[in-house]
Amino acid sequence: MQSRPTYHHGDLPATLVRAAIELLDTDGAEADVSLRAVARKAGVSTGAPYRHFEDRNALLSAVAAVGYRELAALLQSAHPGPESVADLADIAVAYVQFAITRPGLFRVMFAGVCDTSNPERVDAVEAIDNYLRDIIKRGTATETPEVVATGAWALVHGLAFLFLDGKLDATDRDQVDSHVRAVVTATLGLSH
Repeated sequence: MQSRPTYHHGDLPATLVRAAIELLDTDGAEADVSLRAVARKAGVSTGAPYRHFEDRNALLSAVAAVGYRELAALLQSAHPGPESVADLADIAVAYVQFAITRPGLFRVMFAGVCDTSNPERVDAVEAIDNYLRDIIKRGTATETPEVVATGAWALVHGLAFLFLDGKLDATDRDQVDSHVRAVVTATLGLSH
């Protein structure tokens, strides 16, 4: 009797996270990101994810951590050494465009279902927070960079969700970019 070949996957946790992100990128916030659906997408048995992720929330926490790292890289590439109002606006535009182009992933990153104590996710969020505080210190003349950084993040994050939820028109990229720049500059009191 011939035995069935066994399937071995090199880095199954990373493959499952990529599969979940692909589902989110394809289907948006409505994506079925259950462990079963992700297993099917990755081409493994439906029980395989449970060897690496306790439950759906653990998988989504890993997905969120990847999203935060991708967002951090994008923000840094928008302007590697921000020191001016225009530089801060470039970063805000990159943040909003990430949300608009990757709505499923963006929503998972900020959803309450993620484990907020997940070390990977905590490190990724902390990296973005530190980056934001640093650019506020360099780009503004504030005595309270932590407070301004929190306000700036809230502002830009709120703008992102206004576009995502259709409260602001996101159909024209140039209009979105212009709107974000104007709001960030005016709100932070950085107009020249």
